[in-house]
Amino acid sequence: MRRSVAAAAGNVPSEVLDTVVVGAGISGLVTAQALQTKHGDKVQSFLVTEGRERVGGNITSLQGDGYIWEEGPNSFQPNDAMLQAAVDAGVDKDLVFGDPTAPRFVFWEKKLRATPSGPDALTFDLLSIWGKIRAGLGAVGIVKGGPMPEYEESVEQFIRRNLGDEVFERLIEPFCSGVYAGNPSKLSMKAAFQRIWILEKNGGSLVGGAIKLFQDRKNNPPAPRDPRLPPKPKGQTVGSFNKGLRVLTDAIGAKLQDKIRVNWKLTSISGTPEGLYKLTYDTPEGAATLTARSVAMTIPAWALADLLKEKAPAASQALASFDYPPVGAVTLAYPTSAVREDRKAADGSVPGFGQLHPRSQGVTTLGTIYSSSLFPGRCPNGEMLLLNYIGGATNRSVKDASQEELVAQVDKDLRTMLLKPDAPQPRVVGVRVWPRAIPQFNVGHLDTLDEAKQGLKAAGLDGVLLGGNYVAGVALGKCVEYGFEFAEQVSKYVDAAAPAKQKVAA
Repeated sequence: MRRSVAAAAGNVPSEVLDTVVVGAGISGLVTAQALQTKHGDKVQSFLVTEGRERVGGNITSLQGDGYIWEEGPNSFQPNDAMLQAAVDAGVDKDLVFGDPTAPRFVFWEKKLRATPSGPDALTFDLLSIWGKIRAGLGAVGIVKGGPMPEYEESVEQFIRRNLGDEVFERLIEPFCSGVYAGNPSKLSMKAAFQRIWILEKNGGSLVGGAIKLFQDRKNNPPAPRDPRLPPKPKGQTVGSFNKGLRVLTDAIGAKLQDKIRVNWKLTSISGTPEGLYKLTYDTPEGAATLTARSVAMTIPAWALADLLKEKAPAASQALASFDYPPVGAVTLAYPTSAVREDRKAADGSVPGFGQLHPRSQGVTTLGTIYSSSLFPGRCPNGEMLLLNYIGGATNRSVKDASQEELVAQVDKDLRTMLLKPDAPQPRVVGVRVWPRAIPQFNVGHLDTLDEAKQGLKAAGLDGVLLGGNYVAGVALGKCVEYGFEFAEQVSKYVDAAAPAKQKVAA
């Protein structure tokens, strides 16, 4: 919401709430909306609390001088959960989608090379002929670097073993850097890319697992789609909203306004002898306390770890171990005429989703999104708007760099890959550095998450339920998808909790 929700003392409910959703980022908002739209029969009273002055979390869509840009997440995979969230919030008519035929690029050996997208799988030049053969034979299980081991593999180990070195070095490594801002030698294949990992586990090979999955879905078809949902976009594309991702979070915030408290900073949480939970806050009107049967935690793991140090030290230690490296979002605008001619279409436009940069290719920037090519109305005519990500697990120094240094580095990289050497200096549209940006799903992540849950139970806080991107996955669509699942989890817990509505003693 663009204006703060009131947090007056009179807005502190005296009754025992069914749940408190802590955190009003996309995970908390979707969870709360799903509680209201799908589980109102069981979860009849809840509040959403947010320590910052607005809802939306790291979703930071901004507008000004003819530009619309993102300083956090930039888009989403349009799964049905994402479309459902938009419909429930009343903003499905504001959805926009990228052209599914637009190319994606990887910078390799001094050239931007298109990634395979169907018919060109045999002709694209990012992989050598042997690299393509090795990947194909590995996918069907004929040539592999051994069977699936008993130990938990990193992304690098899994991909090199199944698909070969070239696929890892030229496709997967830049993808991990650009999407996770991570180090694929540390990222867990099982935790970060479970839907691919499970294919080999269930089918003996990636193709074998895909065939088995197809057969399982044929024998057990999913439930019919909600007829209110817009048609699923064809092909591999991404989505947003006409004025940026904040359209969704603002809409959910407005819809739930009477249930949201912003500028409420959670300072402590404790259990009661009755099996309830007391949450104490610093608010603009002074201290406030809420009592609830359950707590749906969607704040970052490091923030929750600080809250649990005394009450649940084992859970706190596990949560504090999750790594959140810094990432910078640098949005620059250039005249379209500054783009190299070989990157332009016949009509002078610059098609494409964007580009990724392997760490081995001497480029500091992780990846670049072609914001104005993806979605309409993102910048004035005759310009190209580029969202660049820099930093991550292999370059933590960005948190100490000045805005001028970040812009200079990104501009230098772009001139190496996309822009003409004599391109004018960019217009700096936005620069934001997130000191703790994206949780890393490194090897051991799922075990550590289980340790945190067990630590909460051992401390008598089994009704403190864990959600958010370190549980769901870092992609926006994953967070939304899990928001619906998390709401169901909360509903089941509340339904099993003490049945009588209790009043807090005055």
